[in-house]
Amino acid sequence: MQNPAIYNVTMYQGASFDLSLTWNVNSLPVNLTGYTSRMQVRTSYDATSTVLSLTSGTGITLGGTAGTILIAASAATTAGVATGQYVYDLEMVSGGSAVTRLIQGTFLVDPEVTK
Repeated sequence: MQNPAIYNVTMYQGASFDLSLTWNVNSLPVNLTGYTSRMQVRTSYDATSTVLSLTSGTGITLGGTAGTILIAASAATTAGVATGQYVYDLEMVSGGSAVTRLIQGTFLVDPEVTK
C-alpha cells in the first residue's frame, strides 16, 4: 500500500491545462503497461456529481515503462469549469484491478479575464 501524495493543483480557466508526473517507487519508474487511470474533481468529497472527470485515453496518457502520466484538458474544456476551489484525486488501476490513489488535494480554478 502506498500513501497518496498531497499535490494542490491550479487550473487556469480558458487556458490549456497540462500536468506531467512520473510515478516512482524506490527511485525507479513504475511500469504502467496494462494500467488505466482516472481522475475526478468534485465540489466536496461527498458530492455526487463531478466538475471534471478524466480517464486513460480521455485526458490522461500513460507512458508505459517510463512511468509517466500526462493529464491534459483543452482550453475549451477548462473554460467550461466554474471558478472555485474543489477537491480531486488521481487513481491508478493495475491490470489485476488493484487501485492505488497516487495523488490528491485541492483543485483551484482561477478565473479567466480575457474571453
